[in-house]
Order: sequence, then C-alpha cells, then structure tokens
Amino acid sequence: MTADERLDSLRFKHASLEREIEAEVHRPLPDELHLAELKREKLRIKDEMAVQE
Repeated sequence: MTADERLDSLRFKHASLEREIEAEVHRPLPDELHLAELKREKLRIKDEMAVQE
C-alpha cells in the first residue's frame, strides 16, 4: 500500500467514524461509552493522518 493509499484509507475511516458519531449523538438515548470509544478512535486516526501527511 502506498502512502497516498494509506492516507486515503485513513480519511475514509475518519469520515466513517464521524458519521457513526453523528448517528449515535442523535439517538434518543446515546450510549456514552460507545460514543467515547468512537471519538477516541477518530482522534487516533486523525493523529495517524497527521504523521502520514
């Protein structure tokens, strides 16, 4: 996998997590633990993207 492909993959995962977070937030009773895990993973991916760029 090239660096550009890796970065594209990370961007896709980041956007996917953003959609999942938005869906969770708008549920009647959001699962706060799951929401925290999603946000933590999104931040990890963002940090990895910064290293790749």
